[in-house]
Amino acid sequence: MESLKVAAIGDQFIRASVFEDAIRAQIDRPIEVVTKDLEWPDVPFFQGDGPAGSEIKEYSGSPDDIRSILSSADALITHLAPVTEGLLDSCEKLRFIGVSRGGPTNINMKAAKAHNVVVCNVPGRNASAVAEFTVGAILANIRRITAGHASLSRGIWRGDLYRYELTGDELSDLTVGILGYSHIGQRVVRLLKPFGCRIVICDPYASLTLTDEMDGVEQVDLDTLIAQSDILSLHARVTKETTGMLSAERIAAMKQGAVVINTARGSLIDQEALVDALKSGKLGGAALDTFEVEPPKQDDDLLSLPNVTLTPHIAGSSRRVATFAAEMIAKDFRRYLEGQPLENACT
Repeated sequence: MESLKVAAIGDQFIRASVFEDAIRAQIDRPIEVVTKDLEWPDVPFFQGDGPAGSEIKEYSGSPDDIRSILSSADALITHLAPVTEGLLDSCEKLRFIGVSRGGPTNINMKAAKAHNVVVCNVPGRNASAVAEFTVGAILANIRRITAGHASLSRGIWRGDLYRYELTGDELSDLTVGILGYSHIGQRVVRLLKPFGCRIVICDPYASLTLTDEMDGVEQVDLDTLIAQSDILSLHARVTKETTGMLSAERIAAMKQGAVVINTARGSLIDQEALVDALKSGKLGGAALDTFEVEPPKQDDDLLSLPNVTLTPHIAGSSRRVATFAAEMIAKDFRRYLEGQPLENACT
């Protein structure tokens, strides 16, 4: 049987060796795997202003960096490699691209179709990681873990956090609102149930699962979610409809002292209105993993607010995300070679 040539192009999160191990575990035929690791996240990825031009975004490196590897490859397995129309023009043998992320934004999908290249991805790859992180962010904020750590790391013993008006709340006493009920939102609901909190969800494009309905989870409209949530956790995709949806008006309609959790995207929130509400005490706190501009500017007010938990967009990063995504891509690659329907084909 003729050997198959696969280009495994990873980075410093999902290493090429992880891809290679996953491929060899799935494919029972001679394979030549050529590997290369790109620099992300040590070097930030490009948006639409990098060496690949504006046809793709969120990619690491340059098409020229990988051209020689891909020129004779039958398949590409990657995370952030830039695949442009010009690159595809020089890859006559290439017929399969596996992208180990939720959306193939680093692939020119129109050009891939024109070149008869099949593309698959891994939607929901980090749902478990983000859901766990979300619950941690909620607890860090409402139980004053962030406030206690921030002061004690500067040598300040905040015994006052035991005062009634300063101490935190318990989840079992609170209503948690989940905005967005897809892969991540549903997992957050599952993790929250043992805490005994009231859980309300809002997603006009999804219905409650039978299990969640039987467990007492409630589906409400957006205005009700905003008005009744002690903690509002955002898990919606960014669309024209959702951009800026947590507006100044909706923040004003939230409960006094409510907490906002954002592990989705910064553009879901009117950040200026959020800062004003955190400064005034309208909102009791926030835990933010994503921002309008990443990284935030050094003079961003969010960086100095005492009631905010900040993390550098790491909710979706875990070692299991890396190995799981590689395994899912390798399985779809095997299905492709066997002529079976793909689990996650991109259209």
